Amino acid sequence: MQPTPGDVHYSRPLTNISVAYVQDATSFVADRVFPNIPVSKQADRYWTYDRGYFWRDEMALRAPSTESSGSGYTVDNTPTYYAPVYAFHHDIPDEVRANSDDPLNPDRESAILVTQKALIKREKLWVTKFFANSLWTTTITGVASGEDNSTTKRQWNDAASTPIEDVRVGVTTVLESTGLAPNTLVMGRRVWDALIDHPDVIDRIKYGQTAGGPAMTTQAVVAALMGVDRVFVMTAVENSAVEGATNVFAFIGGKHALLCYSAPAPGIMTPTAGYTFSWQGFLGSTNMGWRIKRFRQERINSDRVEIDMAFDQKLVAADLGYFFLTMVA
Repeated sequence: MQPTPGDVHYSRPLTNISVAYVQDATSFVADRVFPNIPVSKQADRYWTYDRGYFWRDEMALRAPSTESSGSGYTVDNTPTYYAPVYAFHHDIPDEVRANSDDPLNPDRESAILVTQKALIKREKLWVTKFFANSLWTTTITGVASGEDNSTTKRQWNDAASTPIEDVRVGVTTVLESTGLAPNTLVMGRRVWDALIDHPDVIDRIKYGQTAGGPAMTTQAVVAALMGVDRVFVMTAVENSAVEGATNVFAFIGGKHALLCYSAPAPGIMTPTAGYTFSWQGFLGSTNMGWRIKRFRQERINSDRVEIDMAFDQKLVAADLGYFFLTMVA
């Protein structure tokens, strides 16, 4: 009897491939939309200025030998931040380490696991702080039918909607009330898909293309079309099912969009819609408030890989944002 293939070959993991669904860091926007401020203390105060004092016309004619007209300004030091500590760990039992075959690498895989958990938590907190109803001075609600007005607009998956005009109105509204034109547009992936397929967007890109070239719809192109510097598309996904249940995957960003002014960098007397205060003073943390440690857990015969992060995502100027709620069906 001749030996069969099963007699001479035992199945084993291939060393040159592995399968893991790991989300790229660029799928997440929480650390890219607003400036990050590394702070040495977990909690503290910051100053805000009332722009009304700076924008009044109070200069007057001056008669000989008289005082010039004058005024002052106020500052408010009551706003505060607080950077709570979030943490997650994964344990590597000695038995798992001893039995891991190439290309498995428990330390690398554990680091990826805890980092993914941190990215998802940070993104979800960003949505809670900046990407929800009733946070900004102006909220526009998308509707499936009806006429546009000051608070509702047709959803952008409707060919009769006017997304370019809607964003332009938002830019003008914020500019008139704050003196700063929004420079950033953030949207969920579903909104992006509807926007790039909208006939108004397609036509403007198509007729504005370089002769002989394809009409490419990129984030940079849409940013130029909308009159902003940056467009961010939220593509990060969360599984909301508990362990053991059927997976339920959904985009974290939902079906909304945020038009806002984000300062290119933090600074004194520098307005911005939001900040992230990252506790760099937390022992071993980066300027984003993160740290990953590996240490021995002799009690359970395991090595622990643990991530901590301490930060506060703070909405600091509600009038520098213009929110579009549920802009696709």
